[in-house]
Amino acid sequence: MKVAFLGPEGTFTEEAALAFLKALGKSDEAELVGYSTVTDAIEATTKGEADKAVVPIENSVEGSVNATLDALAFESDLVIEREMVMPIRHALIVSPKADLSKIRAIVSHPQATAQCRRYLAEHFPNVPIEAANSTAEAVARAAEDPTLAAVGTKLAAELYGAIFAEVNIEDYQDNKTRFVLLGREPAAPTGKDKTSLVCFIHKDQPGSLLSILQEFAFRYINLTKIQSRPTKKVLGEYYFFIDLEGHKDDDNVVAALKCLACKLRAVRVLGSYPMS
Repeated sequence: MKVAFLGPEGTFTEEAALAFLKALGKSDEAELVGYSTVTDAIEATTKGEADKAVVPIENSVEGSVNATLDALAFESDLVIEREMVMPIRHALIVSPKADLSKIRAIVSHPQATAQCRRYLAEHFPNVPIEAANSTAEAVARAAEDPTLAAVGTKLAAELYGAIFAEVNIEDYQDNKTRFVLLGREPAAPTGKDKTSLVCFIHKDQPGSLLSILQEFAFRYINLTKIQSRPTKKVLGEYYFFIDLEGHKDDDNVVAALKCLACKLRAVRVLGSYPMS
């Protein structure tokens, strides 16, 4: 079994992929394949180049990973099979030859540097920040260039021969990221499930969102997340991404989805899966 993830080796997503495989008892059966972006990992799995994909979908500090939401809504027929919430601990990582007073740039994935904004502003106030596709890619660059410092993982530092200048530099100590396992095998109900779906309205008009929310409120279905995202067609036109408590096969969820299908242009269930 091939599992695609946001690579290269040493990313938080690789750590999440390993944790998923361990929980499923498939650590010895799987081959992890790193891709340079979330979209690439999802696309490869959609095309059948990998059997599963592990990608980040939400962070407690910076919110949703929009690339994941949009890929699931528009570019893939994969379903969410599992979710996992993991604590995120960032480190400032440099080459063994680095001099912190001569660092010319901080490099990392934009989500990572955003989660360490206060630390970077205090300790490197005039140093520009450069974007990388992943924290591991950033660490690999810093390991080769002593004028760069990376925000990344301890695992990446060990893999690429870099060292820690400082650990636990995240602004919020309860920083967590939610990862999802994508595939083509819908999960059976467990009694403690979550369902993710996207809703497309016919047109923007007063009460459009209310008409969606009423179906869940009437049936006492708790929503754990709701977010609007552009449909990428017309300025000001949005779809709604929703997480709710319950499985798509639960009677109350079935009834809500049936009523929404009559009201909306489209409703698509992205998966029902055990709640982390």
